[in-house]
Amino acid sequence: MYIDNNLYVAHSSNGPIYLTGKMCNRHGLIAGATGTGKTVSLQVMAETFSQAGVPCFMADMKGDLSGISQTGKMTGFIEKRCKEFGIEDPEFKPCPVRFYDVFGEQGFPMRTTISAMGPVLLARLMDLNETQTGVLNIVFKIADDKQLLLIDLKDLRLMLDFVAKNAAMFTTQYGNVASASIGAIQRSILAIEQEGGDKFFGEPAFDVNDLLDTEKGMGVMSVLAADKLMLNPKLYSTFLLWLMTELYAQLPEVGDQELPKLIFFFDEAHMLFDGTSKALVDKLEQVIRLIRSKGVGIYFITQSPTDIPDSILGQLGNRVQHALRAFTPKDQKDVRAAAQTFRANPAFSTEEAIMALETGEALVSFLDAKGAPTMVERARMLFPLSQIGAITDGQRLDIKNAAPARIRGYEDFFDRESAYEVLTAVNEQVAKAQEEERQAKEEEKAQKEAEKQAEKEAKEKAKAEKKSSGGWKRTIFGTLVGAVITSVARSIGSSVGKSVSGTITGSNKTTSKKSTKSTGSDILGKAAKSATTTATRKITEEVLKSIFK
Repeated sequence: MYIDNNLYVAHSSNGPIYLTGKMCNRHGLIAGATGTGKTVSLQVMAETFSQAGVPCFMADMKGDLSGISQTGKMTGFIEKRCKEFGIEDPEFKPCPVRFYDVFGEQGFPMRTTISAMGPVLLARLMDLNETQTGVLNIVFKIADDKQLLLIDLKDLRLMLDFVAKNAAMFTTQYGNVASASIGAIQRSILAIEQEGGDKFFGEPAFDVNDLLDTEKGMGVMSVLAADKLMLNPKLYSTFLLWLMTELYAQLPEVGDQELPKLIFFFDEAHMLFDGTSKALVDKLEQVIRLIRSKGVGIYFITQSPTDIPDSILGQLGNRVQHALRAFTPKDQKDVRAAAQTFRANPAFSTEEAIMALETGEALVSFLDAKGAPTMVERARMLFPLSQIGAITDGQRLDIKNAAPARIRGYEDFFDRESAYEVLTAVNEQVAKAQEEERQAKEEEKAQKEAEKQAEKEAKEKAKAEKKSSGGWKRTIFGTLVGAVITSVARSIGSSVGKSVSGTITGSNKTTSKKSTKSTGSDILGKAAKSATTTATRKITEEVLKSIFK
């Protein structure tokens, strides 16, 4: 419940417990074992923010949070809580909701472009090593310099292929492009497509400003269907990380306000940090630290506070800790660590209380008006005023159809000219130029062969004519001279033949050494190959110059 810039979300033996409105952008944590009430606590906090006019974004893992779109009703459990809290006639009401889905099945598609995600997050999604990430950075740089738009995966795939085929043209300016790294990235793209991740990339790209909407004074709840997305933890965490960085990049500075502009709930938060490089964690820490100045509060939902790196955990001032179980030494260590994150209350042992909490109970500590954490209290979370549990497909469709036209526009997929179309044109022009060059060479070769044949025929004709006109000069003298020459030639031939025979059989003293040099045909083959490569590169460069004027 929202009361004078404070948000009533829990009740202890000392009375109501409030979130201080102007401290809600200092981030928070909802932790606890499975089945202890984390989802209901999230729903209570989200609808309280909505009543205050603060929009929220949240991922719905099992469909349970979709009930926030429907009016709640009195139950025996809620009636009991009303008596405990001194609440009379609670006003049950729904929150304005928009459903989204990366796959476009249970809500409006949420897409981004390859360029907008960038090489760092894309490398994380693809699980690339340092060398492969460096090559991906080079490909992005070349695309940027050549003004090639990378919108979807087919753009990236063709860009990778283009850079690999023309690596020699780019190596001097951008660095070495290893074919093995290109191959690894291509395989990662195939894996993303097989898991349906290709639907995340395309246009129209999602505008994060659409998360800031209000309706009739209430903040709009943007609920992401994540049951299918959760099957690909890398895509889920990378998507939400992208969303946070986009909010940080696009929203203006507003400083501390009476209420935040947006609350971002990050469920299953441990997935964000599993397998994440230190460099990316450092980047995330910076975003979380600075995004509060944009009026955005980030609330992580996970099983144990130890799932969050200490550098980030220290920034989460508003804490709701549900029960933890200590069945193993590691569990006991987690309980001890969770207890130490609270400001101690002399009235009870925090560590013992964490293990004794009932479902719907929590240890609560929020920041006061001066930004200091309050003493931890054992409390019962407030009940939701909206429906608890999932809605029907028909109700989901009705909500979808009632969305504003600009939100419904996310379903109108389009594919404008980008790297794929431009590089396809480049490849076609290069192939055409190569074919024209090949035909020109064949024509030149045919012409030379024709000239050679004509020359040969002319010589033979001249020889025949000379032979025909010179027959009268043959005399007995000529015949005798011819006989003598023939005899001498035979004698010389016999001598040469013996010399050659001796060389072959080894009887000659001069032995032949096997040549280690390339034959003429080898040299010509290599020269032809080199000439072909150089010609192809020259043609490609000329085509690129004509396109990228």
